[in-house]
Amino acid sequence: MPPKKADQNSNVRKPIIGRLGTNLKMGIVGLPNVGKSTFFNILTKLQAAAENFPFCTIDPNEGRVPVPDSRFDFLCEKYKPASKVPAFLNVVDIAGLVKGANEGHGLGNAFLSHIKACDGIFHMIRIFDDEEIVHVEGNVDPIRDIEIINEELRLKDLDYVQKIHDELEKKVVRAGDKTLKFEFEVLHKIVDVLKNQSKAVRYHDWNDKEIDILNKHLMLTSKPIVYLLNMSETEYIKKKNKWLPKIKQWVDANDVGATIIPYSAAFEYKLSEMSDDERKKYLEENNLSSQMDKIIVTGYKALHLSYFFTAGEDEVKCWTIQNGARAPQAAGRIHTDFEKGFIMAEVMKFEDFKENGTESAVKAAGKYRQQGKQYVVEDGDIIFFKFNAGAGLTGGKK
Repeated sequence: MPPKKADQNSNVRKPIIGRLGTNLKMGIVGLPNVGKSTFFNILTKLQAAAENFPFCTIDPNEGRVPVPDSRFDFLCEKYKPASKVPAFLNVVDIAGLVKGANEGHGLGNAFLSHIKACDGIFHMIRIFDDEEIVHVEGNVDPIRDIEIINEELRLKDLDYVQKIHDELEKKVVRAGDKTLKFEFEVLHKIVDVLKNQSKAVRYHDWNDKEIDILNKHLMLTSKPIVYLLNMSETEYIKKKNKWLPKIKQWVDANDVGATIIPYSAAFEYKLSEMSDDERKKYLEENNLSSQMDKIIVTGYKALHLSYFFTAGEDEVKCWTIQNGARAPQAAGRIHTDFEKGFIMAEVMKFEDFKENGTESAVKAAGKYRQQGKQYVVEDGDIIFFKFNAGAGLTGGKK
C-alpha cells in the first residue's frame, strides 16, 4: 500500500511566522510597575534601573542569558573541554505600555517600535496586591491589564496594515496592477482579522504563501507570547492566588496554545542574593523550586529555536538553529564553507551517546548515522560534519 501524501511530505519544513535567523529576541512587555525590570535584572544579572514609578525604563536594556540544559552539562563533564559555549536567549527589557500607547500616549510609539524589533514576547502580568507599589490603572486586575496590552498591540497593527492596504488598493483595484493582487488580498484578510474579528494575527490559520506576506511586515500580534504571572513571595510559596484560575480560563478562551508560567520576582530576587549552597538548602528545606530555568527554556522554544552539539576535548558548544533546519544549513552555522562544501553529517543522538558512553560504542550499537542534505537536524543531535574543503580535501568539525 503506497504511503499517504502527508507521510511523503513529513520532512518538508513548515514555514514559521516571524523573522528568519538565529539571533532572535524575547521582549519583556507589560504595564508600568509590574516587575519587568526586576525580572530582567534577575535573569541577566545586569543592574537595569528598577524603581517604583512609571517610565523608569525608557531605552530598552538588552542582555543574554545561557539556556540551561542537563545534556550540555553532561557533555562538559564528560569531555572537560577547554571551551564551553551554551546556547543563549537574548532578552530585551521594554518600558511599560499604557492605555492609548498606539496613539502616542505615555511614551507609546517608541516602546511599540521596540516590541516590533523583538521576535517574541514575555508578557509580564502583576497578580499581587501591594499598596506601596503604584499601579498605573489604580488597582490590580490582571484580566483588564492583559486586554489593555493586547488591544494596544492590535490597534497599532491595524493602523500599520490599513495604510499599506489602502496604498495597494489604489494600485490593484484602481490601476489594475495584477502583480500585487495576492499581497493585497492577504492584507485585506489581515485587516479583517484585526478590525472586524478584533483578534491577533497569530490566532488565524495562515497558509504557506500567506505567511510569506506576513513575514514582510512582522506585525506585533503575530509574535509568540509567554505569559509570566508575577505573584507575591508568600503566595508563590503557598502556591495559591485568586487570579490564577481566572487568567488560565481567559488564555484558554482567547489565546489558545499560549504558555502561562506563574512565578514570583520577589522570591527569585531573594534566591539570586543567596550563595549556591544557601539556595540549594533553602529550596530543599521548603520543597520549592525556581522558575527561571523554565522561563528561559520556554522563551527560547517560543522563538522556534533549537540547537545541536559539537563535542570534544577542545570545545563543547551548542549551535543555535531554527526548527526544521536541514543538515547543510546547520553546518553553515559553524562556517559558511561547511554549508557550501557539505558532504554529510555524522549524527549521534544524545541519549544514545549517554547510554553507550563513547562514540565507538554508539557505532558498535548501530546507532551512529550518516545523514545527507535532506536530513532535518533534531534538537540535541551531536554532529560531526564532513565537507569539501577545496582541492579534493575533506574536513570536519566536531
